[in-house]
Order: sequence, then structure tokens, then C-alpha cells
Amino acid sequence: MKLRFGGVWVLLALLGGAGAAAGAEQQFKPHEPNGLALTPPMGWNSWNKFACNIDEATMRKEADAMVASGMKAAGYLYIVVDDCWHGERDEAGNIQSDPARFPSGIKALADYVHTLGLKFGIYSDAGAQTCQNRPASRGHEYQDARQYAAWGVDYLKYDWCHSESLEARAAYETMSDALRATARPMVFSICEWGTHQPWLWGATVGGNLWRTTGDIHDLWQRSASASDRRLGVLDILDLQVGLGAFAGPGHWNDPDMLEVGNGGLTEDENRAHFALWAMLAAPLMAGNDLSTMSPQTAAILTNREIIAVDQDELGIEAHRAAKSEDTEIWVRPLAGGSHAVALLNRSAEPRSVRLDWSVLNLPSYLIMDVRDLWAAKDLPPASASLTIDVKPHAVVMLKMTPARNRKH
Repeated sequence: MKLRFGGVWVLLALLGGAGAAAGAEQQFKPHEPNGLALTPPMGWNSWNKFACNIDEATMRKEADAMVASGMKAAGYLYIVVDDCWHGERDEAGNIQSDPARFPSGIKALADYVHTLGLKFGIYSDAGAQTCQNRPASRGHEYQDARQYAAWGVDYLKYDWCHSESLEARAAYETMSDALRATARPMVFSICEWGTHQPWLWGATVGGNLWRTTGDIHDLWQRSASASDRRLGVLDILDLQVGLGAFAGPGHWNDPDMLEVGNGGLTEDENRAHFALWAMLAAPLMAGNDLSTMSPQTAAILTNREIIAVDQDELGIEAHRAAKSEDTEIWVRPLAGGSHAVALLNRSAEPRSVRLDWSVLNLPSYLIMDVRDLWAAKDLPPASASLTIDVKPHAVVMLKMTPARNRKH
């Protein structure tokens, strides 16, 4: 940084303020998009279910289950190993996998994932150590990126532990540059927890997605205790308000991975969680044990109509269009002129939610075709408004489409 600032002062002396400003603009020129993640990435990550209890056999089993369960057919693509895969660096400083946990090595695992028609992702950290105190990438960014490319990695989740003295934007830009230098396409997932507002700079440094909050926990909402710092589904949802303008094809807000099927949520809460993440155009990264999931969990994760909302080509994130004490209406424009609408009941009691066309910025006389995406059935056409009962801790998710050539 001293050399760069020195260069700016030299420009000031030789060329004046205009030249200095031009130099500064060039220094922070945004990265060109890498052409990846044009819709939110879909896949599976090991952390939420297995944490550090991860090994080669488990990863292969989960990859097999992604195919056998219908997840792959529904659009899930990435198998991502999170923290604790790391061994030590070799004499040349190259990162190696833990030989006890991954005896065949990471390349063999990635090759196996690829034979299934899936893509392989890996985890590292911008600090000197990962969150679980394994060797991370600080000072080894280009070396690690080359290793990942040689192994056949398609996706990097890059965390923010042990990041003291680092400047977030610069640290993530360094790894982004390192990944691009390999010439291998790799989705870049910025896991900075929203601390330094990555939605403001994540896309400019080449990120495809960026975490907007701390880690999700397997619960509907944290307790009222001031000491409870866990983030449940509703806590994270609340933190997404106002961020939609920063997301779009190739660069997404990431409210963290899914807890669907991990046991802390009821079936209605699991459905609500999945529906709300789809409304948010969030990456859909399953975090449960795919090899043992119930038919009910599989049905949630593979619901094609909900997934289609998440993967809508416009890439417009939903906004909270209406809110009362314990109900909310979230609205997302879709390609072709439809709207996805989520009617959320946050409370422990049933609620009736009225949806007025004004919430959709549509005239009241317009007749709308209405489809209930969880029930997979069409509701009667409506005009002006409709009122729907929503169960406790649940979401009714609708697709609203203007009826063509209809008359009263």
C-alpha cells in the first residue's frame, strides 16, 4: 500500500489532481464477471450436519445420495467439503488433505464427484488458520488456487476467521485474482458474515455470492434472551431487508446454507425456510444428511415449482412488501410477468393474510390466476384481493399470473 500511495503522490506532483484521480479509479477497477452462477448455486455442503466429522467415505456417500435421491435431477450440482479436510502443507508449502480422513486425496474425491455429473467444492479461509484451526490461505493464495485447480475444484467457499489486521475487500480480491489466474472456472463464495457489508463490494472483487450474516442455526427464531446470539430462520430473514438491489445474475446475497431436515425445525418451518430462501434468490445449499433424509425432507428440497422461483432467470430478489405484527408478505417479480408471493405467519397461532393487488403494484380490476406452489394446485382466479389462512410458523407460497384475455 505504501508503494501505491507513493505512486499517487508522484502523480499529484507531476500531473496534478486529475491524473491522481484517474490513477485511483484504475486501481479499484471492478473485475469483469466470471460468467458463473448466473442463477443461484444449488448443492450440498458438509458443515451444518457433519461439522468436523467429515471424511472421504462420507463425502462419497453424500454425492451418491444426491443422485439417488433426485436432488441432482432437481438441479443440485455442487458437493462442497467444508472445514476440517486440511492436512499440513508439504515442504514446498502446498496444502495437502488430512491423510487419515482423505486417504485417496482430494483430487480422487473430486474426480469421483465429477463421474456422477456433479461439481466439487472446497473450503478455505482468508486468515492464517481456518475457523477450526486448520492451515488456511493467508500468504498462500496463489499457491492454494493452483492446487485447487490441479485437483479439479469448481467452487471455493472462503471464510473469515483469524482475519485480524486484514482488510476484507483486499483479502477477497487477492483470492479472486488467484482463482482467475488458474484459468479454471471456480465459483467464488465470500463467507465474510456481512461484517464489512460485502454486498457493496463483493461483485466488484469477483465474488459470485457473499454471506450477509453470521452462521445460521437449526431453529425458527432465537430466544428473547440478550445472551442468545444464535441466528434462526427469521433472524436471518430480517437481516435481508433492503439488500435486494445488490443481487442479480452472477452475484448473489447469501443468507447461509439450509437447515432443512436437520431436526430443529418442524415440517411447516422447513417448508417456510426453503420457500423464503427461494424468494430471496438465495443459493440453495442443502446441509442435511442426504443419505438418511426422510421422504418429507426430500419432497421439500426437490419441489420443482419452488426451485423454479429461486432459479428464475430475472434474478430479482424478493422484497418485504407488507408487514403486520406477526404476518408478512414478500413479493418477487418473475420472468414472463408473473409474481411469486410468500405469505408468512411468524406466530404460533393461525393467521389470515389478505393480499391486495396494491401490494403487487397492480390495478385492482386485474384478474389473476393463482397457483399454490406447496399444494401444487391452482386456486380460483381472483381480482382486487384474496385472503388465505396460514398455519403457525408457516408460509403459503403463490405464483400470481395476469389472466390473459379474461373479462369480468
